[in-house]
Amino acid sequence: MAKKDIIGGVVHKVPADLGKTLTSDPELLALWEGLTPLGRNEFICWIEDAKKAETRKRRIEIAQSKLEAGERRPCCWPGCKHR
Repeated sequence: MAKKDIIGGVVHKVPADLGKTLTSDPELLALWEGLTPLGRNEFICWIEDAKKAETRKRRIEIAQSKLEAGERRPCCWPGCKHR
């Protein structure tokens, strides 16, 4: 079976580490795909904005928990500066 492409955001494509997390759980992937393109973009940019690897890893974990809780954007972040 061919690997399914993961839907990215308005400006950003899904990075490999986030993609690995999303594809590890079909329900999580469905939640991701239920977001608007702008919502996906905000999560991706927020994760990619991390300067340290441990911060990036933590943000991916937080994104997963936010998606599972029904949240549609990262909180307390000014938003993507690339759009």
